[in-house]
Amino acid sequence: MKLRAVVLLALLVGAACTGRDEWLNVPLPERSVVVPPAPVEPTAPRVRLTTDVGDIVIAMYPAQAPLTVANFLRYVDDGFYDGTIFHRVEPENPGPPVIQGGGFDAELEPRTPREPVPSEAANGLSNVRGAVALARANDPDSGTSQFFISFVDAPLLDHRPPSAGYAVFGVVVEGMEVVDRISLVPAQPVPGTNLSRVPMVDVVVRRAVRDR
Repeated sequence: MKLRAVVLLALLVGAACTGRDEWLNVPLPERSVVVPPAPVEPTAPRVRLTTDVGDIVIAMYPAQAPLTVANFLRYVDDGFYDGTIFHRVEPENPGPPVIQGGGFDAELEPRTPREPVPSEAANGLSNVRGAVALARANDPDSGTSQFFISFVDAPLLDHRPPSAGYAVFGVVVEGMEVVDRISLVPAQPVPGTNLSRVPMVDVVVRRAVRDR
């Protein structure tokens, strides 16, 4: 049996034991309203992520993060995110309190990204609740397609030398309750991979399109 088949079986068994759909019915946590890290320009591009549990609309910050916004919008326009999953859901404690997507399909097959973009983390935007930032590896300039959304304030993710931080390039302006719902999905490590917090039930981005 292939590794992915074994992994899927383990996830399904684990989800069945814990009640795979209980997270859909748990009352949403009482969290603060989203206060954008900076004012959103009326003409700023917006992207709508249609997921299995509702829509998330993200407004961009092209003035503060021009390279990162252009990079994200190109992936959107190419249909790259369609069919990807939120493959990482971290708890609020110890954190970081984020949901992350943009890199894998429902079979946990990685999507092949374009070349990375230089980090724009030093743009003055903080990883507050609702902020959308570019994920990366250890190299600050290694961000490609993956992104994450903070569901509570996460100042430890900000650019504060010597910490390179993570470049915020957008903010959720509609559907933060969907982010909160996804933050409740049970997650666990996937054997044979470096993925440590994979949701036990797929949350798929069915479509990502420009809202305007």
